[in-house]
Formats: sequence, C-alpha cells, structure tokens
Amino acid sequence: MALEFNDANFKTEVLESDKLSVIDFWAEWCGPCRAIGPVIEELSKEYEGKVKIGKVNVDHNPKISMDYGITSIPAILFIKNGEVVDKLVGAQPKGNFVKKIEALK
Repeated sequence: MALEFNDANFKTEVLESDKLSVIDFWAEWCGPCRAIGPVIEELSKEYEGKVKIGKVNVDHNPKISMDYGITSIPAILFIKNGEVVDKLVGAQPKGNFVKKIEALK
C-alpha cells in the first residue's frame, strides 16, 4: 500500500529518510492521477522496504505542493537525501517509473 504523505509527516518520512522516496502529487478530481494510482500501488508493493513510495493529495496538503512548485498533476518527485533528484509530470507507463527508480535507488 502506498504511503500517505502530508504536511505533518513529510519532513520525517521523506526528507530525513535514507531511502529514495517516490512521491505522487495527485487529487481526486484529476483523471490522469486516478489512471496512475494503480501503478503507484503496484510499485509500492514491489519496492516495499527498499524505496518509500507514497502520495500527497494536493488539495489537502497545499504547503508541500507550494514548497515544490507543483503546478501540474500528476507530478511525481524522486527525492533522495532530502533533495529532488528527478521528476516526472503527467500520466506515465509503469516502465518509466521503474527505470527512474532503478537508476536512483
């Protein structure tokens, strides 16, 4: 199950983690976000214990969204050692996520 990141836990769960974090910025009303939701869930199971994979609902967590300049969703940030190391915007096939994760983890 993908983790739920929010304004309260983002610093400890993502920025202070020693693992790669993959964060899907999404909203319930966003069709492409809903389309990649199952892919994010699959990845969270496949990489459990190796990579932190989770979601940030932009409507409920505006601070994180503003901090990272999220203007289009879905936006997927790859964060390692507290820094954004890569980014994907828009609905993507699973293979694109796997390539990035394998290159960055």
